[in-house]
Amino acid sequence: MNKVRKTARQLLADKPRDVISVAPDDFVLAALQLMADKDISTVLVMHGDTLAGILSQRDYARGVELAGRSASATKVRDIMTTKVVCVSPDHTCDQCLALMHARRIRHLPVLESGRIAGVLSSHDILEELLSEDEHLIRDLEHDMLNLTVDTGGCY
Repeated sequence: MNKVRKTARQLLADKPRDVISVAPDDFVLAALQLMADKDISTVLVMHGDTLAGILSQRDYARGVELAGRSASATKVRDIMTTKVVCVSPDHTCDQCLALMHARRIRHLPVLESGRIAGVLSSHDILEELLSEDEHLIRDLEHDMLNLTVDTGGCY
């Protein structure tokens, strides 16, 4: 029985469409406030419609707190991650999870034709994979039950 995994496109279809972002010249404190307001740990950094980077709580901890800087005086561009790992809408959940694991990241922007289609978190992907596996287990249990009934209990 083959497992058919959803793609990034399919996962994004189930999520709210708004992408939370800040600009490179915004101050880190404003980005942190936005993260707190939206209850998220990462924001995209957009220069117009172009992805310029990504800012996470980890970037803040390392670039501001550990560096002895002030969030109200530090610009996002000074601490953001600029080498952003992205996927296409056709990447499967398995591929996304493997990439996240290999790169030790928790968020993947999804780019379609050079534009942001959305962002997937490790939580989004793991939740989907667990759901798919639970469905597969139920199907297998159902098939085994039918096999047992059809054969009078003999395999």
